[in-house]
Amino acid sequence: MIVAIGSDHAGFRLKETLKQELSLLAYSVIDLGTDSEQPVDYPDFAVKVAEAVKTKACKRGIIVCGSGVGASIVANKIKGIRAATCHDTYSAHQGVEHDDMNVLVLGSRVVGESLAKDIVQVFLSAQFSQEERHQRRLKKIIAIENG
Repeated sequence: MIVAIGSDHAGFRLKETLKQELSLLAYSVIDLGTDSEQPVDYPDFAVKVAEAVKTKACKRGIIVCGSGVGASIVANKIKGIRAATCHDTYSAHQGVEHDDMNVLVLGSRVVGESLAKDIVQVFLSAQFSQEERHQRRLKKIIAIENG
């Protein structure tokens, strides 16, 4: 699976750790920046990851910023993106299984490396359930998105 990953300066160190972990787990990784801890604006990188998922350059995306909140808001502005900030493994797999979440957002100032690795593994291994009730709800989400 191809995974796009991006961060702002606050998430840079955790992004680098997660890139290494993803490579060890045999995922192909597209790093969309940033490339240092120099201050940058999280919307620039959240959009890059969301667009990579939207255009199918990758199957899933991961964004890391300080809290996860701002990047999640930005990513969800892109049509077809279902991003959520997850700071536990349950939300990470449930978001995929029930809501077909395609972008995981992490707060580097909220979760530590070990938990972040676990959350990413659970997110990437989860699959949308295809259950009728989840498909029905997803159709409603898409209808809202389409106006």
